[in-house]
Amino acid sequence: MSIRVVVADDQEIVRTGLTMILDAQPGIEVVGGAADGREAVELARRLRPEVCLFDVRMPRVDGIEATRALAGPGVTDPIAVVVITVFDLDDYVYSALKAGARGFLLKDAGPELLAQAVRAAAAGDALIAPSVTARLLRTFAGTGPAGPPVQPTDPLTDREEQILVAVARGRTNGEICTEFHITLSTVKTHIASLMAKIGARNRVEAAMWAYETDRVRNGSGRGGAPRR
Repeated sequence: MSIRVVVADDQEIVRTGLTMILDAQPGIEVVGGAADGREAVELARRLRPEVCLFDVRMPRVDGIEATRALAGPGVTDPIAVVVITVFDLDDYVYSALKAGARGFLLKDAGPELLAQAVRAAAAGDALIAPSVTARLLRTFAGTGPAGPPVQPTDPLTDREEQILVAVARGRTNGEICTEFHITLSTVKTHIASLMAKIGARNRVEAAMWAYETDRVRNGSGRGGAPRR
């Protein structure tokens, strides 16, 4: 079955362009479009798409509030949201990720990356544009809620620490397999384990937690060697 998508952007030409790109991808179908966040939330609740693609800045209700309404911590049946913006460094983006978004892309990301982000979100994964992942999270890690970061229920293993850093840098599962010479199933097992320990719902939250706890700095993980 196709991945059903709702697209929200206040510019009709952008909305039309995104719709054309996604409809051209195999297995993806745009089922609705909205010009503002309030309309987007109402449409998503009515159509129940697998993924919503929201611009950050929209009238009436912005993309952050729309994301929180559909995917926030208090939502019992969340819908996957991918945030897309023209700005490669925008303080709204970090807030959107904290609100529950499963991805962040620039509007010039291109059809392939856009489709990857939609498919990742539909599969319960998350994708942030690799070109901005580390900079974005590092810059805005300090803008989150006051108070100390959540502590893991059990200590992370050395391998989990290494993989967490790789996730925070935007590495895909395949790239992590290559870097650490382990299988894909092993990568998924480690990621599921570390996410459970730190209470992260997805890779985005795991990546933010890595930056908030200073596990990523100067090209190396905490207590680890620089990446080859």
